Amino acid sequence: MVPLLLVLLLALVLFGAGFAVKALWWIAVIVLVVWLVGFVARPGASSGGRGRWYRW
Repeated sequence: MVPLLLVLLLALVLFGAGFAVKALWWIAVIVLVVWLVGFVARPGASSGGRGRWYRW
């Protein structure tokens, strides 16, 4: 009974880790898209200045 519980627990942990990694990949892709859109459509770029949409 204990080995069965250990295998089920291991499967649950690996499934949770896989889901978390996949979610982090989606978040990274969304952040990259937002950054690229902000880089292309800078607020100060159309007025001739060198505007940056981020602070750093």
